[in-house]
Amino acid sequence: MSDLILSPNIDKVDDFYAELLAAHEGLEKADSDALNARLVLVLANHVGDSVVLSDAIRAAALADN
Repeated sequence: MSDLILSPNIDKVDDFYAELLAAHEGLEKADSDALNARLVLVLANHVGDSVVLSDAIRAAALADN
């Protein structure tokens, strides 16, 4: 397993959350979903490590259970 960071690690988390909500404001569900998908792909590209990305997918999937 990689060194995936699962503890809080976002600077100015409230500002980030507000910016994320603002980006979705006024969007239809399909457009909001598309924005989320593009954001995931941009961030995945930035991370670039397939092991970390696989661990992140598993961690996110487990969060639903």
